[in-house]
Amino acid sequence: MGGRRMSERTPLLDRRNNHSDFYSPRLASSTSARPSISVEMTASPAASTAPLRSVFLGVDVGTGSARAGIFDEEGKLLASASSPIQIWKEGDCIEQSSTDIWHAVCAAVKSACSLASIGAKEVVGIGFAATCSLVAVDADGSPVTVSWSGDSRRNVIVWMDHRAVKQAERINASNSPVLQYCGGSLSPEMQPPKLLWVKENLKESWSIAFRWMDLSDWLSYRATGDDTRSLCTTICKWTYLGHAHMEQIDQKDSRDMEALGWDDDFWEEIGLGDLIDGHHAKIGRSVAFPGHPLGSGLTPAAAKELGLWAGTPVGTSLIDAHAGGIGAMESVLASDSDAAADNKEAICHRMVLVCGTSTCHMAVSQSKLLIPGVWGPFWSAMIPQYWLTEGGQSATGALLDYLIENHVASPHLANRAASQGTSVFALLNKILESMMQELNCPFLAALTKDLHVLPDFHGNRSPVADPTAKGMICGLTLDTSEKQLALLYFATVQGIAYGTRHIIEQCNAHGHKLDTLIACGGLAKNPLYIQQHADITGYPVILPRESKSVLLGAAILGAVAAKKYTTLHDAMKALNVAGQVIYPSKDPKVKKYHDAKYRIFRDLYEKQISYRSTMTEALT
Repeated sequence: MGGRRMSERTPLLDRRNNHSDFYSPRLASSTSARPSISVEMTASPAASTAPLRSVFLGVDVGTGSARAGIFDEEGKLLASASSPIQIWKEGDCIEQSSTDIWHAVCAAVKSACSLASIGAKEVVGIGFAATCSLVAVDADGSPVTVSWSGDSRRNVIVWMDHRAVKQAERINASNSPVLQYCGGSLSPEMQPPKLLWVKENLKESWSIAFRWMDLSDWLSYRATGDDTRSLCTTICKWTYLGHAHMEQIDQKDSRDMEALGWDDDFWEEIGLGDLIDGHHAKIGRSVAFPGHPLGSGLTPAAAKELGLWAGTPVGTSLIDAHAGGIGAMESVLASDSDAAADNKEAICHRMVLVCGTSTCHMAVSQSKLLIPGVWGPFWSAMIPQYWLTEGGQSATGALLDYLIENHVASPHLANRAASQGTSVFALLNKILESMMQELNCPFLAALTKDLHVLPDFHGNRSPVADPTAKGMICGLTLDTSEKQLALLYFATVQGIAYGTRHIIEQCNAHGHKLDTLIACGGLAKNPLYIQQHADITGYPVILPRESKSVLLGAAILGAVAAKKYTTLHDAMKALNVAGQVIYPSKDPKVKKYHDAKYRIFRDLYEKQISYRSTMTEALT
């Protein structure tokens, strides 16, 4: 497996649209049954004529659909398919069904294999990735409701659910030492606050639940019968201290590692001491490094449902964003790849942006870097032996969808896009180009000089770490035209990019040396979105050859489980491939403009805090 082509004992605690253009997943609000299976599929032209070969299967369960991708031994996507999943949204409560999700996974896997003309025996390894949603099942593996409705189908609290804000505040007030490994505070999107909410509000469900699992771990468990948890999920979302295993890095033994990293004092302090019972049986008695084989591979029952071969190796899972990191972080130019072949520090200069409904900002380091307001450091949560720093924005694709779809000009714009066979984003980008010509703007970004957006419509995950933060728009008028919508869309894209700049600055101020971005996910297909990120951060943005980096990352887990590669990082180096590189503008006027707008962006939040304080005082 040659170089990349164009188109890698410390204390546990310091007790001190089938449209490929720019797709972003939409947050549906529905209580109806999931539509009869609808599958979106893509395939490479040569897939149907390829000879018998070994392929890797990646499964990615996102917010709105389950996706499956078939990759060859060079990391090239042969075919992919997706199937929708149902979602219920009632206020801050957002729920799904694990049964529905598994049916969608099976439909997507069968369709992808069919489209690629792949036989069951050709799939040599499988990996699962999913959102960091929380699944509840009983002793028989049946769903346990997590819903006020009592509907037993609704046994998944979706990652973006914010019902547990108060529980998170109480947990953070404990000042437990584990909090230093998640930026100083837990987000309501993490699992301990959600578990505490269920215990306090759904007592019957709490008593019945036999296993609480991250969705990607549940998928692996459903496929293999092995409930070993991933270091990725447990460390990043459950406060597990992965560095408990720094002396157990011998990866061949990782499948059988006893879960030594739970901090029992923490669970006792926050009122969840019952989860310690049975050697933490409900939340994980054993853990493994991502990609290590689980159980005896696919069970006969799961293999039949998926249309695959019983015993096919299944790799320990990853959260979807982290799979995107695995599928993209070594996507560097051939010249850079050759220079960094034996340089373990080279990968530490890159940040992967996994851009979908939300955006996750993934960076790794060889040393432990504690960064206020940014999750981590998480040891071996993504790449074994590296510390992971994880920034994030809770609503990016979801925010753009929200603002566009709720604008009065949206229906007409959507009809025009459909009649022209293009996407709404592509049409908005064309409108902006025309406006720049009409108004004789010196450069495109200058169109938004009077419009500023703070994109914290679903709180701020990083680096302010304020789940109560609100979105702000400065510069609205009575204009309801498509042109005004285009400007609002553009200013929001810029606001999201300023948020990324804020995260990078916080990371670099605390020890990182980031100088390159790698972007993947639906929003990475939007050239305006990527160019703004390059211009606003001042860093080049690499787009991987394979745009479906999360699926590739999941497939890499299968390749490692099948022993095709010695380590996860070796597999990344072999299967990650760079595509296009987008460089920041060299025009100093563009930099000066964005520096000014960035100062306004930062000031908007400070003003919000001031207003919040004023109103709190008024109501005292």
